Amino acid sequence: MRTLTDETFADAVGEGTVLVEFSAVWCGPCRMVEPVLEQIAVEQGDALTVAKLDIDANPRTARDLAVMAAPTLHLYKDGALVAQAVGAKPKAHLMAWLEPHL
Repeated sequence: MRTLTDETFADAVGEGTVLVEFSAVWCGPCRMVEPVLEQIAVEQGDALTVAKLDIDANPRTARDLAVMAAPTLHLYKDGALVAQAVGAKPKAHLMAWLEPHL
C-alpha cells in the first residue's frame, strides 16, 4: 500500500484507478481494514492502486476534501472522485463497492 502526503496526493490520484484510505494512527477501524486493503491491492494488481493518507500528519488534504471520519475511503478514476465510503467494511462489501469502477 502506497503512503501519500499533502504534497503527493494530487499526482497520485491523477492517473488510473486509485483507492485512498484516509486513516489515523489512533484509529482502530483503520487498523482493521488495512490488511483487507492490502489483500485487494495484491489481487487487483495493475488495475487498482491502493494508498493511504494519515489525516493527522496531512491535515490540508483531509480538510480540503471534507474528510470528517477515519477510515474514509475515496475511489478516484483519472483524478475524479467516483465513489466514497466511511467506516471499516468486510472484504466482500469492499469488492462489491469497487467492482463497478474496475
